[in-house]
Amino acid sequence: MTAKDATRTLGAILYENFELLDLYGPLEMFGSIGPEIEIVTVAERPGPIGSTQGPRTVADFDFGGCPPLDLILLPGGIGTLEQLDNPAMLAFLQDRSASAEVTMSVCSGSAILAKAGLLDGRRATSNKQFFSLATGQSDKVQWIEEARWVEDGPFVTASGVSAGTDMALGIISRLYGRERAQTIADRTEYLWQEDPNRDPFYKFLNQGML
Repeated sequence: MTAKDATRTLGAILYENFELLDLYGPLEMFGSIGPEIEIVTVAERPGPIGSTQGPRTVADFDFGGCPPLDLILLPGGIGTLEQLDNPAMLAFLQDRSASAEVTMSVCSGSAILAKAGLLDGRRATSNKQFFSLATGQSDKVQWIEEARWVEDGPFVTASGVSAGTDMALGIISRLYGRERAQTIADRTEYLWQEDPNRDPFYKFLNQGML
């Protein structure tokens, strides 16, 4: 393990009305790695940030005071709609993803990355039921309709909600080895869907938009 491996910092990005499982499913997996990853919470302003489901999460840092990030995790949720027109969020992601090892989105979070121009020329996916929300942000992205998650260089985008947990284990496998990822899945009693191309929810494509 390198010194960098031992000091990775993951920034969990918060905004009002984020989807709770988008954030905490992946954080359960990354947090199970232990001291090799430090998790910090970041929002436009520090303090408590409400989720769509109600529980609030405290943002440790604002955008300006955020430490260097090796990993970025951007959830989706109803609040995505407001963030698509938030220049502070878009500029933060543009700036920080340039130096991050991996930038991840879950669900409609990929719509925000697309609006920021970060997925141009890349493959990506999003929540299947609201897929057109993401595709409507950029025609320069190769949107993959049937995928649990998609990796394209330093950007990794997951399908809806629970897919973020599978994606997180996939990234852990990429960074720390498959055995480590499987051990975490076993210890959390989670049935990891390891194949990123198997998408049982593709059949609901854009049905949420009706």
